[in-house]
Formats: sequence, structure tokens, C-alpha cells
Amino acid sequence: MKKLCLLLAALMTLTPILPGCTPENNLGAKPVIYLYPEEETQVTVRLDYDGQFTTTYPAYADGWTVTAAPDGTLTDESGREYYCLFWEGLSFWDYDFSQGFCVAGEDTAAFLEEALRDLGLTDQEANEFLIYWLPKMEDNAYNLLSFQAEAHTDHARLTVSPQPDTVLRVFLAWRALEEPVDVEPQPFTAPAREGFTVVEWGGCQVS
Repeated sequence: MKKLCLLLAALMTLTPILPGCTPENNLGAKPVIYLYPEEETQVTVRLDYDGQFTTTYPAYADGWTVTAAPDGTLTDESGREYYCLFWEGLSFWDYDFSQGFCVAGEDTAAFLEEALRDLGLTDQEANEFLIYWLPKMEDNAYNLLSFQAEAHTDHARLTVSPQPDTVLRVFLAWRALEEPVDVEPQPFTAPAREGFTVVEWGGCQVS
């Protein structure tokens, strides 16, 4: 039986008391999905999302079907190549921020480099994550970060065919703060990336 390792992580902007989730303050920005089969394989990916899609690329329609190569290159039926599948949407639910991290803005890059490595992202995946999110975070006085599990995957349900051996989902939710707050640190580990591996990272800033 194939081993399915499902790791979820969400770093999100938040207040110590979480406000109600609304379309205005919960844009799930730039989740991207990478596919790494052991050999060239036609793969179909579907996302059952409780929120509202704002952008998908390539166009989602009834899912994505691509030919995936072991190096992560994706090719659609027209021959166009991609390095990932992209989606973005508005979320409408609450997250659990009982654990997390409060990090000074100037320390955010170093913190995320270590955290993303511990969560199982490769250097290239982590670099792409940081290129998108760091400009929004490093000039803040502090950033409150929390790693989520069910809060993301229960509302953004991913189905991949053929079934992968390893699934790694890292979702960043965060909020800029003027003053530091105390928060219980979160432990996290990464699964071994074995066989056909699917990786997703993304994030959400809450105002």
C-alpha cells in the first residue's frame, strides 16, 4: 500500500483574538502546486475549495490535467510548459492560532529559511515562497505566524490521480504587528519525500 504522508502548514497574519473571516481579510494568495512523479506521467489534479477562486493558471476548469516529468516540468495538451499549477482564492473560515511564532520583521527571512527547510521544502521551493512573501513581511515591526493543519486542507481538498506517495502542503498565514505578543511555539516535522511527490505552498494575510 502506498504511503501517504500528508503535511500541512499554514503561516497566516492574525490577531491574538482572531476576527471573523471575511472575503476582505482572507485572500489565500499564491498557492502553487508542484508534481514530481518518478517517471513521466499524465496527472489530474482537482481542488475542492470552500472559498471563491480569484485566479488560476493554467485555467482550472474542471481540474488540471498535465503530463508531469520527474524534474517537475508540467506540459499541457497544447504543449505549453509550466513549472507549477497556480491558484488563488478568498477564504471564509477561522484558523487555529493557539500556537505559532512572533518574529521581528528584520528576522523574518532567516526564520522562514529554517522553518521551510524543516517543513520539507527544497531550496528552490523555499526561494520561490520567500520571493513572493518576504517583501510583504520584512519591513513590518513584527509578524505573527501560525502553522495550520486541518484549517487549510479541510477547506481546500486536493485530489490527485494517480495517487501520490507523498503529499506536502505548506500554507503561510500571517499578520503584521506593531508590538510583539506571546504565543506558544509550534513543533513541526517533515515527511520523507518518497515516490511520486506532490508539494503545495501558499499563504494568507489577515488584516
